[in-house]
Amino acid sequence: MINGKRIAVVLPAYNAEKTLEATVAELPDLVDIRILVDDHSSDRTVDIAHRLGLQYYVHDRNYGYGRNQQTCYREALAAGADVVIMVHPDYQYTPLLVTALASMVAYSVYDVVLGSRIIGGTALHGGMPVYKYVANRLLTALENLFLGIKLSEYHTGYRAFSREVLTRLPLRENSDDFVFDNQMLAQCVHFGYRIGEVSCPTKYFEEASSINFRRSVQYGLGVIATTLQFAMERAGIAHSKIFSKEGKTLETGAEVYYNGGVRAASQRG
Repeated sequence: MINGKRIAVVLPAYNAEKTLEATVAELPDLVDIRILVDDHSSDRTVDIAHRLGLQYYVHDRNYGYGRNQQTCYREALAAGADVVIMVHPDYQYTPLLVTALASMVAYSVYDVVLGSRIIGGTALHGGMPVYKYVANRLLTALENLFLGIKLSEYHTGYRAFSREVLTRLPLRENSDDFVFDNQMLAQCVHFGYRIGEVSCPTKYFEEASSINFRRSVQYGLGVIATTLQFAMERAGIAHSKIFSKEGKTLETGAEVYYNGGVRAASQRG
């Protein structure tokens, strides 16, 4: 716990058997709840999660990264978490920074905190492909212009959220794919939540997951679409469900969601 707040780490996993144990080994002792959601992996990810004593859930088919996050956050909230940190189990981001991210939310400095690969200036040294770095910078500049804030990047997968953010954002209106991340930050800006950043080194290596060029292009187009949706919403030109106060949250219609094809694992660590 930090400042009386229960801290949860969620790990959205897909074929993470080679890196999961190293990731979990670096989680600080202050973490109260450790949850892995497996998006129907074909490897031993679930077996390793069980051996490591994680609370885990398994999707009955591969639904996508965005849907995986929805399950992660819903189960963390159900477990009583006050602060939730998403850590990718591919060991690209160091779990040692969980304390820093969680503290900034637990002490109400920010509502959302991002682990930025850009602030320290070491993204390329860590192995980030040049095309991804260039795309990151261009898309971030576009988003800063239209969203009216100034972040160093919007595309990190290392994030901490307060309970209020996760219960109030209409997250069930978002994509099941990778652009979920970007939609979520646009929602945070739209609904007035405070976003902070900390510098986070990253490392790219063979076992670490990374989307290919084609999926990266799809993600980039989704980012542009989300940015334009935000601009039109703010200008009153058009309205989108992802920015609606009446949009579906994680706490509305949850039974329908689970009946739609997501099931909890029969065993929990």
